[in-house]
Amino acid sequence: MKAIVNTREIKIEYNKSNECYLLNGKEFPADVVKTSTNSFHILKGSQSFNAEVLEVDETGKEMTVRINGNKYTVAIRDKYDELLHQLGMDKMLTIKVNDLKAPMPGLVLDVLVNEGQQIKKGENLVVLEAMKMENNLKAVNDATVKKVLVVKGNRVEKNEILIELS
Repeated sequence: MKAIVNTREIKIEYNKSNECYLLNGKEFPADVVKTSTNSFHILKGSQSFNAEVLEVDETGKEMTVRINGNKYTVAIRDKYDELLHQLGMDKMLTIKVNDLKAPMPGLVLDVLVNEGQQIKKGENLVVLEAMKMENNLKAVNDATVKKVLVVKGNRVEKNEILIELS
């Protein structure tokens, strides 16, 4: 498995026969103790490290960790990710969505963003009522709101563009 810490690439393996980790092919003897759900204490030689997993994005195979007070972004790549990269297919997995479309016909209950606003992945953009249920339509990636095409009270059809993103 490869880990990319910020921009530095590290190969991590676990050797079952002598129960130790290999870091870039070299033994990395360390004692790792789980101290809570997301926290670990690591002893390597005379050095002590406190590690905490702050955030995990399983779809992007990334995590944010804090080690002794310093934050790091770690991207995890397995053999399948490496194969996709070698074949040049890894870029195909990145989805760029330019528009937010209505997934079904319904009534716009609320528009939660304005034109020019920066939005983050997972942020609620529009509340749509369909089949007597409220549906929060979320951003699938970070973007900027280019144009809002609907207002509260509009009836919309399936696949109608609600918000243009850039």
